[in-house]
Amino acid sequence: MSHNLLEQFILLWVVIDPIGTIPVFIAVAAGISASERWKIALKATLAATFVLLLFLVGGQFLIDALGISLPAFQIAGGIVLLLFALTMIFGDSKPESEAQTWSAEEDGHSSVAIFPLAMPSLASPGAILAVVVLTDNNRFSIQEQAMTGGTMLLVMACAFILMLAATPILRVIRTAGAALVSRIMGMILAAVAVNTVILAVIELIRTVEI
Repeated sequence: MSHNLLEQFILLWVVIDPIGTIPVFIAVAAGISASERWKIALKATLAATFVLLLFLVGGQFLIDALGISLPAFQIAGGIVLLLFALTMIFGDSKPESEAQTWSAEEDGHSSVAIFPLAMPSLASPGAILAVVVLTDNNRFSIQEQAMTGGTMLLVMACAFILMLAATPILRVIRTAGAALVSRIMGMILAAVAVNTVILAVIELIRTVEI
């Protein structure tokens, strides 16, 4: 059980990417008072947590309503996660791309907490997909899904703390360091995505044989 929780923590850490959010937070909070920065970090964390919890609870019902099989969803999810990982590795890093997006569409302190911090920085498409896969009703009990929810909340709490400590952290690792960490996480996510597809194909073959 602890091994599975560790795997889930690593996966959720990679797709949520709290470290990669640090430079984004620095960019949107530049020139803002400490009290306002705290409010922005809190709003972003709460908004992202709400979105992820929404999909954690209701994502399975959506899959069942559409009649999508678990292997098909896992394969599609693995491919999406792989593409997401490839953009982290070969494209603009998370800090670069999301900070640039914000600078082009700045719209007040409250809105930056939602975009780009809450979405797509924290509650990214990869993170949404991950929580749905990790709480599949056909494979996981309510207790296991609750533990996954707790793990996700722990990662979000870490993201909040890192945003509060963003200034001294970025002073140490610099934007280039955060970009490097983001690319390393992209490699880890790519491996996880490929493994997800392989396991789904194996399960699909077993289903066909039966």
